[in-house]
Amino acid sequence: MVTCGLACWRCRWLLPLLLGLAIIMGIIALAGRGWLESESQPYVHQASLWESCTRGEEDLNWSCESLMDYGWGRAAAATYLVGFVILVICFALAVIAFSIEILRFNFVRGIGGLLFVVAAFQIIGLVIYPVKFTEDIPLTGDNMFSWAYGFGWASTVVAIGCAFFFCCLPNWEDEVLGNIKPTYYYSSPERAPYLN
Repeated sequence: MVTCGLACWRCRWLLPLLLGLAIIMGIIALAGRGWLESESQPYVHQASLWESCTRGEEDLNWSCESLMDYGWGRAAAATYLVGFVILVICFALAVIAFSIEILRFNFVRGIGGLLFVVAAFQIIGLVIYPVKFTEDIPLTGDNMFSWAYGFGWASTVVAIGCAFFFCCLPNWEDEVLGNIKPTYYYSSPERAPYLN
């Protein structure tokens, strides 16, 4: 039977796997056209991180406007993209860190610090976008921030969770490396003096 605690050596690939999942969600957020969509029919508005598209109620063709023409659009895209690039770097560093036989725990804590930077950049982009979008872009009908925007937040939440684990992992260095001696508990009171 294989047992695997929170910080055991056999489970060392869980954190890089979670970072890979955050990267996939970040790619979906960067490429998705569902940052903002019409909530109900007629579907006349959809937007991505890069552009905002509208159409008439009877029109089948979308008319798109680049959000890169706005300063806030460039800021939101740049901050989210910088966070995503640092996330990819953290993933590569995590694979390298967990591949070597002797794990460098200060190196792992540095990855955790970088992941907090990732979260900060992505949160800035994810907050700028809806605030300025609703101020500067005319919206018709009922609209909602949709699935691609949600993937952006999911990627950020996973990065924050991994950051905590990477920062706390050195606290369990002995358990992870198997350097801790097993503790035996005796129920007989006359054997207690021999435990020390």
